[in-house]
Amino acid sequence: MADWRGCEAPRLPATRGRFVRVDPLDAESDAGPLFAALGGPENDPLWQYIPFGPMGSPEELMTLLRAAGEAGGWQTHVFRGSESGQTLGMASYMRIRPEAGSGEVGCVVLSRALQRTPAATEAIFVMARHLFDDLGYRRFEWKCDDANAASKRAALRFGFSSEGIFRQDLVVKGRNRDTAWFAMIDRDWPRIRAAFEAWLDPANFDPAGSQLRTLAEIREASA
Repeated sequence: MADWRGCEAPRLPATRGRFVRVDPLDAESDAGPLFAALGGPENDPLWQYIPFGPMGSPEELMTLLRAAGEAGGWQTHVFRGSESGQTLGMASYMRIRPEAGSGEVGCVVLSRALQRTPAATEAIFVMARHLFDDLGYRRFEWKCDDANAASKRAALRFGFSSEGIFRQDLVVKGRNRDTAWFAMIDRDWPRIRAAFEAWLDPANFDPAGSQLRTLAEIREASA
């Protein structure tokens, strides 16, 4: 590591994949569509494990995301359908440490229309690929409440490895949070990237759009 000089901060441009568009948040144009996808009483469960929310208006959502960007350096991206352009969710680069080549994906909030879809998988792939391939990062993190079983399953499915539990890590919304830590590192990335690419390939889906092989199966076959 004697020659290590750090990395640039992420600056993921608007990216269109087969299933999803990933766009940097534009507070002015995205406030309404993002709130329509993720806000309102019917979507309150989406915010159960997020440090803030649910919100009562588009303006409140943008105020919170803007404050997170200013105070914590978050870079929020909006997920949309590749063809429809419909706003479907969001996630943020967080805990960005360019000097160490490390960043985290967090505040992942996916509408019900995006959950368990190829678009959701492709969105995380796009964010990981930017750090590793474009910028030469060494580490990409995923953290969640240890009680959030769905988030832990997602982390493992995407190829993150469990690194343990930080007990009594935070107090969130008036309750204790034990934090589950996951990460992938640069030497993991080539195999993880190849699995993402093979899973997203049109040949992996039948005419009805159902997967033929799971992401985990593809990754394990290449181990």
